[in-house]
Amino acid sequence: MQEFEEQTLKVRIEESQCAACESKACIAACKTYARGMLVLKDGVYPMVAGEAKRLGTECLACEYECRLRGKGAISIDAPIPGLAEYRKKLGIA
Repeated sequence: MQEFEEQTLKVRIEESQCAACESKACIAACKTYARGMLVLKDGVYPMVAGEAKRLGTECLACEYECRLRGKGAISIDAPIPGLAEYRKKLGIA
């Protein structure tokens, strides 16, 4: 598994699922909606080219396209500060 952080979120790529992916939709999405940080390693696995913390746009397009057209190998953790307290206040556990 590959992990990298952008400014406020963490991206995880389960590379074992990427080998069977024909679309490589995450790469196209990154080029279209972000800065093209994701590139193909050995023509198979997405990897970050450059400094993710500095260059990342946090657009979430790679995860969306991977789930829609790929193999669901990308997951993004985007913490929301104060969400737990807010949910508790509303009675939502």
